[in-house]
Amino acid sequence: MTNDPLCDAAHGDVVLPPDLRRLVVVFDSPVAHEIALLAERLGWPVASYDPLSGDLGPLGPDCDVVVCDHDRVELGDVLAEILKQPTRWVGVMGSPRHTAPHVAALRTRGFSAADIARVHRPIRLDIGSHTPVEIAISTIAGLIADRNGRSGGTYPHQNAAASST
Repeated sequence: MTNDPLCDAAHGDVVLPPDLRRLVVVFDSPVAHEIALLAERLGWPVASYDPLSGDLGPLGPDCDVVVCDHDRVELGDVLAEILKQPTRWVGVMGSPRHTAPHVAALRTRGFSAADIARVHRPIRLDIGSHTPVEIAISTIAGLIADRNGRSGGTYPHQNAAASST
């Protein structure tokens, strides 16, 4: 053992306290399955939700929500339901090269710019991921970076607004 608890943890010598966050994975997809598997291995309690199979249920300030499909017809309704609750973090999968359809969907439902800004997109780190497991790794890595107060080397335009203020 060293005097560095993070180094000790990396060598398996100590156990870090569990993170109290829950992860809610929205919409059933291959990426959603991989995210749930990785998150569970990292100790996050995981809940999966697809609007075709039931009610979202209550979400609290301990919840990180990952929406795994930006093309679903019900995206606006699902995000509206999520944003009415005090979630800690909300993100929607999607390429930074394409429009974010959730913005218009939420505007038509009366959500303010501040509410819409709670939705992060893209949500994964820019590591060139293409397969479901690669996308899941980059998404979970982004959540870990956020949990630890780090940028994680996110896409440059994500931080452009923050750096100009």
